[in-house]
Amino acid sequence: KKFELDVFYVHNISFVFDMKILFLTVKKVIQSEGISAENDATIEPFSLKKEVYLYGAGGHCKVVIDTLLCEKKFQIEQIIDDAPIDTTILGVSVIKDFKTVDFSAKNCIITIGNNQIRKKIAHSFKANFIMTIHPNAIVSKFAKIGNGTQIMAAAVVNSEAFIGAHCIINTGAIVEHDCVLGDYVHISPNATLGGNVTVGELSQVGIGATIIQNITIGKNVMIGAGAVIIEDIPDNAVVVGVPGKIVKYKEA
Repeated sequence: KKFELDVFYVHNISFVFDMKILFLTVKKVIQSEGISAENDATIEPFSLKKEVYLYGAGGHCKVVIDTLLCEKKFQIEQIIDDAPIDTTILGVSVIKDFKTVDFSAKNCIITIGNNQIRKKIAHSFKANFIMTIHPNAIVSKFAKIGNGTQIMAAAVVNSEAFIGAHCIINTGAIVEHDCVLGDYVHISPNATLGGNVTVGELSQVGIGATIIQNITIGKNVMIGAGAVIIEDIPDNAVVVGVPGKIVKYKEA
């Protein structure tokens, strides 16, 4: 219909015709006729927020969405997933056929809790990976946070802590002063790292676990929920208990 009207206008263009169109337009504006649909806007409102895409449509994605909405810095455009179960999550659409889309200049956060999968995805395509920090988190201005890292509500990151890329500092977790976290580390809810703790790449500290000060945790380590770590832990170890004991080793 719009195309037909455009063709009609081209064939009948004149000063008088233009004046008629202008008069009818002003009339409709004054009468508020045909300006917008009932109880809705005709076009989406203009926003200065930058768009962001989320990769991963699981439970962790919901927490990141909530964090982004509270942060109010980004407009969540879509969620990407290789095998989505749902078509929407918290009102955000989920897409599967995205491999032809160029994400190299787009903002993206990998919203998957599994460290190994998060690393694999980060290496599989190029994007402008951004961090998100919940406004209720406490992050020292002297801390350094890597690209793609997510810091959830009530988390604390203290002075001169260094957190690598694509890490998750989950709800209520505490990372004390001078800690160093490698890339793809996950500090689970309510876990606590004392001052000057080092955690290697791909390691996860379980829910409610505690690591005392000056401890070194190797790469690809799993520390069980509630464990208390009072000595250094080597690469690939699985640790549980109070005090923490190595029960087995994972494949590198």
